Amino acid sequence: PASMRGAAVVSIARARVVPTSIASLSDASRRRLAPPRVSRASSSSSSSSSSFSSSDEETRTMATTTEPSSRATAATTTHVSSSEAKRIDEELMSPKYGFSIDQLMELAGLSVASAIRETYPPETHPRVLVIAGPGNNGGDGLVAARHLTHFGYDVSVCYPKRSPGKALYEGLVTQCETLGVTFVSADALVGGGAAPPPPLRETHDVAVDAMFGFSFAGAPRAPFDALLALLHQRASPPPIVAVDIPSGWDVDDGDVFGDGMRPETLVSLTAPKIGATAFAGAHHFLGGRFVPPRMKEEFGLRAPEYEGAKQCVRIA
Repeated sequence: PASMRGAAVVSIARARVVPTSIASLSDASRRRLAPPRVSRASSSSSSSSSSFSSSDEETRTMATTTEPSSRATAATTTHVSSSEAKRIDEELMSPKYGFSIDQLMELAGLSVASAIRETYPPETHPRVLVIAGPGNNGGDGLVAARHLTHFGYDVSVCYPKRSPGKALYEGLVTQCETLGVTFVSADALVGGGAAPPPPLRETHDVAVDAMFGFSFAGAPRAPFDALLALLHQRASPPPIVAVDIPSGWDVDDGDVFGDGMRPETLVSLTAPKIGATAFAGAHHFLGGRFVPPRMKEEFGLRAPEYEGAKQCVRIA
């Protein structure tokens, strides 16, 4: 649980020390990142070899957490902004590193499914609902749905805004359908008929939020606004697993208005986003084992070591 760990947030600048990373963020972000989660602040400086611009570096944060296990170690984890995350993805898919979008999606979805298997085993949480958005975050969710089915879960997918004509997403849907994954409409979940649907907690044991990723901006449109309301704490949903960043949160400023969803688990991908510093749920995993060591050095990315063959690592 998050209450068992302390967290120290430090900020890095290319040529000068910033007293605290919170000071460089917006007023709304400072309110969300204030104690009790951040218990103390310190400062540090970094090498000038980082690939981030100086303006990006002044808002970068690193959270120090200690894992509650028999092999507990202190690990420093780098959090990145939305612009940094975009640059990292572009670099991964450049000729320099050679990844493709479908390969990154496969690795991300497997990381999400692995974190769910570790936290909510099918023996106790057999029914999983994946709510997938129209972009890459939704693709990660579709991949996770396929792996979860292989892991022994009864998986349902809500994918209301499909991407017709895009072979990658059509293939992911076909892969799920051939495994017997059930696709449900948004109306079936939020209620579009005369009789209201049963509460989500009664029909599913885990809900996966794979609606919007780090590139999303603006207000969610129908039917995602209603689906977000279904996952709000006022609706008493089942445990929520958010993919990369909780949908509706600002990637850099977190839950700006203080009334967003409260996922129990967050699976950050590649590197945690700055907005995730405000995450106060019980489980925070990182799925980024595929990031090459040279890229970690180039971008100054720090994270705990992955154990054995695990595809995700707990960072809080």
